[in-house]
Amino acid sequence: MAKVALVETKPSRTDFRREFEGAFEFDQYQLCSDPGIKKVLKRDCDIDIDTNVYDWIVLVGSDALKYFTKINSVTEYSGKKVEEKFLPVINPAMLKFKPEARKTWDDSKDSIIKYIKGEIEEVVIDSSIAFGIEDTEECNNFIQKAIDYDCEYIALDSETTGLYPRDGYMLGASLSYDGKHGAYITTEVFDDTTEKLLQELFNKKIVVFHNAKFDLAFFEYHFNFKFPRFEDTMLLHYLIDENPGGHGLKQLSIKFTPYGDYEKPMYDWMDQYRKEHGILKGDFQWSWIPFDVMKTYAAMDAVCTFLIYEKFYPAIHKNKKLLSVYENILLPGTRFLVDTQDNGVPFNRTRLLFGQEQMQNDIDEAISALYTNDRIRKFEELNGKPFNPNSTVQLRSLLFDFLGLNPTGKKTGTGADSTDAEVLKELSLQSDVPKRILDIRQKSKIKNTYLDKIIPQLDRDSRLRTGFNLHGTTSGRLSSSGKLNMQQLPRDNPTVKGCIKAAPGHKIVAMDLTTAEVYVAAVLAEDEALMDVFRSGGNFHSTIAHKVFRLPCEVEEVAELYSDRRQAAKAVTFGIMYGAGPAKISEQVTKDSGKYFSRQEAQEVITEYFEAFHKLKAWIEDRQKFIEQNGFVYSYFGRKRRLPNVESSDKGIKSHSIRSGLNFLVQSTASDINLLGAIDMGDFIKSQKLNSRIFALVHDSILAEVPEKEIKFYCQMLQKFVQKDRGVYIPGAPIGCDFEIGEDYSMGKFTKLYDNTI
Repeated sequence: MAKVALVETKPSRTDFRREFEGAFEFDQYQLCSDPGIKKVLKRDCDIDIDTNVYDWIVLVGSDALKYFTKINSVTEYSGKKVEEKFLPVINPAMLKFKPEARKTWDDSKDSIIKYIKGEIEEVVIDSSIAFGIEDTEECNNFIQKAIDYDCEYIALDSETTGLYPRDGYMLGASLSYDGKHGAYITTEVFDDTTEKLLQELFNKKIVVFHNAKFDLAFFEYHFNFKFPRFEDTMLLHYLIDENPGGHGLKQLSIKFTPYGDYEKPMYDWMDQYRKEHGILKGDFQWSWIPFDVMKTYAAMDAVCTFLIYEKFYPAIHKNKKLLSVYENILLPGTRFLVDTQDNGVPFNRTRLLFGQEQMQNDIDEAISALYTNDRIRKFEELNGKPFNPNSTVQLRSLLFDFLGLNPTGKKTGTGADSTDAEVLKELSLQSDVPKRILDIRQKSKIKNTYLDKIIPQLDRDSRLRTGFNLHGTTSGRLSSSGKLNMQQLPRDNPTVKGCIKAAPGHKIVAMDLTTAEVYVAAVLAEDEALMDVFRSGGNFHSTIAHKVFRLPCEVEEVAELYSDRRQAAKAVTFGIMYGAGPAKISEQVTKDSGKYFSRQEAQEVITEYFEAFHKLKAWIEDRQKFIEQNGFVYSYFGRKRRLPNVESSDKGIKSHSIRSGLNFLVQSTASDINLLGAIDMGDFIKSQKLNSRIFALVHDSILAEVPEKEIKFYCQMLQKFVQKDRGVYIPGAPIGCDFEIGEDYSMGKFTKLYDNTI
C-alpha cells in the first residue's frame, strides 16, 4: 500500500478521513500549528515533514500547494499529479460557502483515490505523439496525410510573436488530424505548395481551434487563408461552464485529457532563460524559444484541442438550447469580432496629445490648490511630514481624525474605513477636501490609464486594435480586454471619448438600445399592461408613473407636476430586476430627486407598481421559484446560467444567486438582441461592400465610423437588423434604438470642454 501524507494549512475541524471515505490511510500535517493565525505566511510555517518518506502527498488548498511547488492555482490543478508525488485538492470546507465547487471536489477526490491506488496509467509524451517539422517536403507530406485521413475535422493552432496580427508574425502552425499525433510546423518551410495544400485542407475539413478569434485573425492576416467551417473548443467549454476563467487550453487539458500539464517543460526553460539573462517576464519574447523546446508544447496544443473537441461537441449536441447559442450566436459572433477588432478604434493623435497636456495641467493645478489649502497645511504641520493623498493611512487620518468627517460605513477587507472613489464622492457633501482629492485621482487615472497608454499602442493608421470577448461574462454580454477596455471608458469626463474621432468625411454613429431589459421583461412576462406602455410611444418613465399612480394629468405633464413620482417609478423599473427592495428604492429616489423619500413610501410605490403590472410580478416570482428549486435557468435564446449557490445555507449568498439568475434572464436576452443585430449588420456591410466600419460594442451600444454619404442608409439598416422580430418582440413597438451622430464619440462634449481649442 502506498504511503500517503496529507497537508492542510493549519489545524481545522475537517475530518479528511471521512471526506475521502476511508479510501486510503495517511499521516496528517499542517503548514502552521497555530490555528489562531488568520493568514498563514511562509514565516509562520513550522511543518516538519520528510517528503522522501511518502509515495504521495495530498496538498489541501492553495497555501499548501504554493509551499511545496511553484504553482498558485489549486483549482486549476485540483485532483491532478504535480511534480511526481504531489496531489493538490481544493479544501472541502469551502463547499459550505461555495456549493458550486462540489463537482470539482468530487472529481478531484475520485482522481486522487485512483492515483493512490495505482489505477491511473502515466502517459509519456514523446516524438511518437508530438513532433516538429522543419523540412518543406516533410511538411507537405504531413498536410497531404491530413487531407486524405478519414475524419471530417482537424485541430489547428498558431504560435505567434504577438497578441495582435499587426504586432507580430506567426512562428509556426500546429496540426493534429487524428488526436493521436500532432506536428508543429515552422512557417519558415512554407512554400506555394504548402499554402495551396493548407487551403485545400481548410476547405475540406472542419477546422477546430481553441480561441478561434485569435487564430483566425493571424492565419487570415498573414496568409490570407479562408476557413469555410470552423469550431472553437473554448466557446464549447464556455457553454458547459459559463463562469469567467477556466476556459484556457492548459486548464482544460489538465482536466479533460491524459496529458496533464504538458507545457511545463517549456515554461521551466523560459524561467531558467530569464533568470540566466536577467529578463523580466513581461519582456520575454516567444521568438527566443528554440524550435526543439517549442515543438512538443506546440504540437500538444493541437492534440489536446482535438481530444477536447471530441469530448465537448457531443455534449453540446445533446442540448438543443446550447447548440443553438453556439451555432447561431457564438460562431457568427466570432467571425464578426475578428472583423470588428481588425477595423480598430479610430483615435485622433492630435487630440490625444492635447488631452494629455491639458490633463497634466489640470492635475498640477488641482494638486497646487490642495497643498495651499489651510487645512492640509495644518495637517502637515501636525504630522511633521508632507501629505501624500495616495497614502490610505494618511488620507484616513486626514478625513476622519483631523477633519472629523463622518465615515460612510463602507469598510475595506481589513475592517478599516474605506477611502475609495465612492466614499470620497459621498464625503464631498461634508467637505471640499475629499472632493479635491477625488478630482486629482480621477484626472490622474484618465491620463495614466488611458491617454498615456493609448498613444504608444496606436497602429500607423491611428487606430487602436483591442480585444472583445464572447466568453468573459456569465450573462453573455461582451467583455473587452487587451490594449484598451472599451467597456470602462470614463463617463464623467469626455476627454478620452473625444479622442475617438472620425476621419474627414466620416462621422461616429452610436446606436443605443433604450429600456431594453424592461422591454425584454415585458415580453417574457407576457404583461400586456407593460407592453402597452411601449406601444404608447410617449415618454416611457412618465407613462409608467402616470399608469402606476393614476395621476390626474396628461402624460406630458408628469415630469413637471409629479417629478418625485416619476423618479420613484423609474427607480422601481430599473431596480426591480436586480432585486431592489424598499431600502434601495428609497436611497435611489432620494439621490435622484434631491428630496428625502422614505422606505415606507418606497414600499407603497413597489406595491402600486406590481398592482399595475401584476403579470410581471407573477413571472418574477415564478422564475425565482424555478431558480431556487433547480439551480439553473435558460435565457430566451438558450444560454444556461448555473446557480448552485441557491443551495447555500447562507441566506445572503442564496438570495444573491436567485437575483443573479433573474437578472440573467433579461440582461442576456437584451445583450443577444444587440449582438445579433450587429452581426447581421456586419454581414450586410461586407455583402454590400459599404465603407462603414463597426469598431466596438460597448454595453448596449454599437459604435461605427460611417462615411457621411452612408449615414442615413447605415442607420436605417442597423435599426432594421436590431429590431428584427426574433421572438422577443412587441407588435407595433419594436425595441427602442437611439442614434447619436457626431464628429467624435463624446458627441461634441470634448470641444465644448476645451472651448473649441481643437
